[in-house]
Amino acid sequence: MEVTEGAVTIEVPEERHGASEGSGDGVFYNPVQELNRDITAAVLRAVDGDCDSYLDAMTASGVRAVRAAEAGYAATGCDIDEAAVDLARSNLERNGLSGEIHHRKVNAHMHEHSHDVVDLDPFGTPIPFADAAFRSARKFVCVTATDTAPLCGAHFESGVRSYGAVPRNTEFHPEMGLRVLLSALVRTAARYDVAATPVLSHVSSHYVRTYLRLESGARAADELLEQLGYVDHCQRCLWRDHERTLIADPSTTCPKCGQSTWTAGPIWLGPAHGTGFVERVAEAIPESFGTAAKARDLLETIAGELHRPTHYDQHRLYKRWGEPNTAMDDFLSSLEAAGHDTSRTHYGGTTFKTDAGVTEMREAVL
Repeated sequence: MEVTEGAVTIEVPEERHGASEGSGDGVFYNPVQELNRDITAAVLRAVDGDCDSYLDAMTASGVRAVRAAEAGYAATGCDIDEAAVDLARSNLERNGLSGEIHHRKVNAHMHEHSHDVVDLDPFGTPIPFADAAFRSARKFVCVTATDTAPLCGAHFESGVRSYGAVPRNTEFHPEMGLRVLLSALVRTAARYDVAATPVLSHVSSHYVRTYLRLESGARAADELLEQLGYVDHCQRCLWRDHERTLIADPSTTCPKCGQSTWTAGPIWLGPAHGTGFVERVAEAIPESFGTAAKARDLLETIAGELHRPTHYDQHRLYKRWGEPNTAMDDFLSSLEAAGHDTSRTHYGGTTFKTDAGVTEMREAVL
């Protein structure tokens, strides 16, 4: 069957339409990931002039490579499935575009070739490909992780094994998953004296997606490592605190209620996006993109998010307080009127970030 995204039309096997990307079970195409791919295409347009070449590391149907080629990039794709390689080549030809599609293990390719932009979109964790990606990429590494349960601490042991960190299953699990992933990627890049700075990140439809701008140099990498640290969290009263450090000094009891606390880390405590970069990407989204309106709304919310490593859920707070919920806009306005910084988050209608603690929030809104 034929599928159109942006300005390209590709063929995908009908029986694999809707399958999980990167599943390794035949050629696949996931329509749910169109938002992901639209934003990626906009990123490529936003950095055009700085970047010329693009690697679609697990190309499958070739849709990402085809869209990169349509954006004017020297596009390359890799896949170990011969049928996927044939289909990806056919989809480039179908759109009158040129590019290289290799039947090869992508780690081997990345260790031998350089690209301005390397895009990892595997099934599950991207970590087995991260070392090679940071060796191959010159300007940007784009990463999707679909193993959200390990990232968020719901599958604790798997998260520890894959990401070299202690994840915790908290009520701010989208932020936890994102920052565990960023921590692992920043630490991986630093091994090669590369600073990998997140410039755009989002948590959508059971996956985490991030874009990292690269800068060579041990000093730059060291500066990013200073933004790693730990979060202490109380599940009873929702108190939490964080500290930038590479040596954990976990709290054992909550200073507010005396309950035992959880500690997560090392996670990324720095900004997960650059506001100016996100705004440039939003401006690069044309009306022809299938998710144009949704993508712009998402990016607008991300651009306005506070750089805080945790978030709160308004419904959970009011349930704990034994009070009925108020309108979200009124709630945030009350916090701001009390002198607190606030912002909505991009991954939930009742989730928000603030510099206020739980006691300060209650005093401001009740």
